[in-house]
Amino acid sequence: MRAPERPALVLHACCAVCAGYPLARLRDEYEPLVFFSNPNIAPRAEYERRRDECWRYALALGCVFVEDAAAGDGWEQAVGEWADEPEGGRRCAVCIRYRLARAAAFARERGVGFFTTTLTVSPHKNSVLILGLGAELAGESPGLAFLPENFKKQGGFEKTMAIAREWGFYRQSYCGCRVS
Repeated sequence: MRAPERPALVLHACCAVCAGYPLARLRDEYEPLVFFSNPNIAPRAEYERRRDECWRYALALGCVFVEDAAAGDGWEQAVGEWADEPEGGRRCAVCIRYRLARAAAFARERGVGFFTTTLTVSPHKNSVLILGLGAELAGESPGLAFLPENFKKQGGFEKTMAIAREWGFYRQSYCGCRVS
C-alpha cells in the first residue's frame, strides 16, 4: 500500500533563520515549496545573503526553492505613502500584505492549495496582523487556503534559533527594510 502524498504548500520565507523551525515542522504534513519574496530587503548584498542562506537550507531539506524576481516591481509603490512611518506601523502591514499576496498569487499559478509564511516565528512581528492578512488574501482566492500557523508558539522561536546555530546561518541584525 502506498503512503498518501502530502499536499503541497507555498511557504513564504524571509530568511533561513526564520525558515528553520517552520520548514522543518511543515515537512511532516506538507510538501513545502519555499518562496523567497522580499523586495523590501536592502542593500542588494544583504538581500543576496539572505536569499542564498534560505536557498541552501531549502535544498538541503529536499525542498523546491523559488525566488520571486519580479516582486520589486510594485513594492516601492505599495509602501511609498508610508515610507516615513516607524517600523511596526502601517508601512509594515502594507509590506507584509504585499509579500503574502505575491505568495498567494504564486500558489494559485502553481495550483497549490495552501500557503503560509515564516514571519510569525519572530517575536518582533505581529502574528495577529500577519495571520489576519493571510486569511484575508485566502478569502479573495477560491480554492486557496492560508495555513494560520503562529510559529513562535510552543517554543518555536527558540527552536528556530537552535536550528540557525546548528546550521551556522547568517543572522541579520535588522528587518532588512530599505526604508526603516
